Amino acid sequence: MTIQLQNVSKRYYARYGSTSVLDGFDLEVGSREFVAVMGPSGSGKTTLLNLIGGLDRPDTGSVCVAGTRLDELDDNGLTRWRARTVGFVFQSHYLMPMLSAVDNVCLPLLLTKLSRKERRLRAEHALDLVNLMDRAHDKPSQLSGGQQQRVGVARAIVAGAPVLLCDEPTSGLDRAAADSILELLRKISQDGRTIVMVTHDPHAAAYADRRLELGVTA
Repeated sequence: MTIQLQNVSKRYYARYGSTSVLDGFDLEVGSREFVAVMGPSGSGKTTLLNLIGGLDRPDTGSVCVAGTRLDELDDNGLTRWRARTVGFVFQSHYLMPMLSAVDNVCLPLLLTKLSRKERRLRAEHALDLVNLMDRAHDKPSQLSGGQQQRVGVARAIVAGAPVLLCDEPTSGLDRAAADSILELLRKISQDGRTIVMVTHDPHAAAYADRRLELGVTA
């Protein structure tokens, strides 16, 4: 399994008490599988993404992603692991407004030993994969919302990470733009990457191989 969570629990503490969002949670996601995660607010959708991406740690249980036990890594180990293993696609694109599309895609590669020319070639290839090479030199303000999200996807895949985590990637887009992003994600999965996508939209979830409902009891 590319992703395996076993008996995972996560509790958040506040001034007036604590809240459990995942309790004895198990999950298995296979290589090249595209899973949509749905559920009401507070059910643990974002927490699940954070645990898989090594941004948060479980209180109990184990998290294994791409053959690595994340709960056994220290902070430096998690940082190195994330750089080579996970790509993130966010609801807000988080593009640098002063940089061109290709320079935004280059950003994750600044942490590698690649030369400037090699970084540029990889970024251009990633933009080509998302059908945006003709807008490589445009800044975010010159791109539509759907095009900005495509730049975000290109940035997430440019380093070759085998796991892609998407948090509401089509929220705020019109249906045509959203469908184009979802078709792109499905193709990326079919080409060899594992995708876990949080969404509130059943239409978006239908693009995935499998839908996981959090906060739903039998």
